[in-house]
Amino acid sequence: MATPAFEDIAETFDFLDDWEDRYRHLIEMGKALPPMDSAVQVPATKVDGCASQVWILPRIEGRSFDFQGDSDALIVRGLIAVLHALYAGLPVDQVEAVDAQAALARLGLDEHLSAQRSNGVRAMIARIRQLAADAG
Repeated sequence: MATPAFEDIAETFDFLDDWEDRYRHLIEMGKALPPMDSAVQVPATKVDGCASQVWILPRIEGRSFDFQGDSDALIVRGLIAVLHALYAGLPVDQVEAVDAQAALARLGLDEHLSAQRSNGVRAMIARIRQLAADAG
């Protein structure tokens, strides 16, 4: 049930043979992520459980789920970009059905992130699911 945007990322990761190239690509994705206005980087949008500072702001239009995210760490910004590609545009009632861990495993991220970063990704996924559930 991957979105076309996520499939594009998966194809790029498949093309990049070396994990260091994938890591660089993830950082570039983070650099390309639009910055979040500091006015909405408040405790209500902050994601607990991440070693880095992470904020996720939902943007729900009708029944379509979207969010804006930001972090003070480039690699985490890249992870936010991947999660955005995975979830953005889905109907809010389909967000919980996404197997994010399996999707991230397709990219090899499950094997190459530190335990601390993996915990942060799980916290971001939980927050995204909660935001969608609240909107539903």
